[in-house]
Amino acid sequence: MSTPPPTRWSRAVAGGCAGAGTDGTGVPGYAEHFAALVEQGADFHAEARLADALVGRGARVLDVGAGMGRVAAELVARGHDVTAVEPDADLRAQAAATYPGLSVLPLDALEVDDDLGDFDLVVCVGNVLVYLAEGTEVQVLATLGRRLAPGGRILAGFHLVSARAGARDYAPAEFEADVAAAGLVVQGRFGGYDLAPPTDDYAVWLLGRA
Repeated sequence: MSTPPPTRWSRAVAGGCAGAGTDGTGVPGYAEHFAALVEQGADFHAEARLADALVGRGARVLDVGAGMGRVAAELVARGHDVTAVEPDADLRAQAAATYPGLSVLPLDALEVDDDLGDFDLVVCVGNVLVYLAEGTEVQVLATLGRRLAPGGRILAGFHLVSARAGARDYAPAEFEADVAAAGLVVQGRFGGYDLAPPTDDYAVWLLGRA
């Protein structure tokens, strides 16, 4: 396929507002923040615990926008066959430093094609969907849907209102319309990875093929 368009994330990084370094306010960036939590032994595996509960043992899982690899690494530790993809070179480098041995492919969400095979679960958490290239949301969702094995599901999570520079607002009604346009259906919406009731701040979604 042709080169994917620049994402909101890459534009934010280029503008100094996000990424593996410091953001526009001088606050430590995404990668350093989670690397520090790893070193401190903090519990930030809520996404991985839910993903693990959604599939059988040894499932094939695709982690899209894997970042520094924290979810992928935890799912590998839980015995799953995980393929992690992340287009940001700095985040891949942080993944290699934080989780030696974890392979993270240099692929955009639009580049997860047939060569990767089918998956029991596609994980797309950590605000990936609000940092996509403008106007590609339906295309990305359809692309992820094509990677689902029969009965497979997508686990997605993002802030509904922009929580960081460069991210978009993504209202539930708009997201649900994009899901339908991509040939998918919403199987559940929650307020967190503990399956709390929906909130106006953050949404966790389970999607399947229509």
